[in-house]
Amino acid sequence: MAEEIITKKRMISGIKPTGKLTLGNYIGAVNQFISYQDEYEMYVFIADLHALTLPIEAKELRQNTKDLISIYLACGLDPNKVVLFKQSDVHEHAELGYIMTFNSNMGELSRMTQYKDKSSKISDRQSIPTGIFIYPGLMAADILLYDADYVPVGVDQKQHVELTRDLAIRFNSRYSETFKVPEPVVAKRGSKVYSLSDPTKKMSKSESDKGTIYLLEDVNIARKKIMSAVTDLGHEVKFDPENKPGISNLLTIMSTLSSTPIEELEKRFEGSGYGDFKKAVADVVVDFMTNLQAKVKEIQASGVIDKVLEEGALKASYVARKKLSKVYRKVGLR
Repeated sequence: MAEEIITKKRMISGIKPTGKLTLGNYIGAVNQFISYQDEYEMYVFIADLHALTLPIEAKELRQNTKDLISIYLACGLDPNKVVLFKQSDVHEHAELGYIMTFNSNMGELSRMTQYKDKSSKISDRQSIPTGIFIYPGLMAADILLYDADYVPVGVDQKQHVELTRDLAIRFNSRYSETFKVPEPVVAKRGSKVYSLSDPTKKMSKSESDKGTIYLLEDVNIARKKIMSAVTDLGHEVKFDPENKPGISNLLTIMSTLSSTPIEELEKRFEGSGYGDFKKAVADVVVDFMTNLQAKVKEIQASGVIDKVLEEGALKASYVARKKLSKVYRKVGLR
């Protein structure tokens, strides 16, 4: 009897190399990729084209890209299991992004949360960069090029996948079956880490340094940030995001980095004060960052990054080229 061949479902995701990668990025995205790489056929890319949405210095973009790929590898993404590549190395992303933008409409693009949020912070409406408005077309192309079954997202990014689904269905209806319609995957816990200075807001690369821990910053600075993190009324260490957002956020961080269930942490710190709890969280964070930074330094000195990106781009291009060729035929460009 012939052995049954089991085909893994395909998953794709990427991170923009803008700003410095944070602990929130690790817990909400990179750590998820690590857990998925054995279960799915993973495509993970550095979204450097999306980094051009807002002005960024070339030197900064290059350094951020180098740091990001180093962190991916240091955290455990295996190039033998994951297709790891730079978005700009696969020109089909930009080409399909152009076509998908033309298949979207003004109304759905203007409803995107990121556009509404960023444009609201710019006083001169005439000065809003076009990229903030049209980037969803490129984001849809990132996903649809690879016939991805699933897209891991944070709770605030689910809207992008919903638009991608709409664009895929619209294109399929207009030109015949072309794209697989992807599903978003949102982690139940740990998918969103909040600011240490304001636990009602997401920990962000663009927020204040005090509330954000950067993966490659001095570990002593990171410890101080944890120790000064905003907590809640009372003294009970309990996971209750609604009534105790500060403590719940710290529990999420410690649980993820120590691979310890939150329920077990609640029992461990039963009767303890916030000070002792925050010190324990800080110890876990510092241990994690110290080990990670040592691995990053080793990877950057080894010269392996260029090889990984070159091999990843070749694998990704092979798949993307076939899909774009099919799209060109459907729309009449070939």
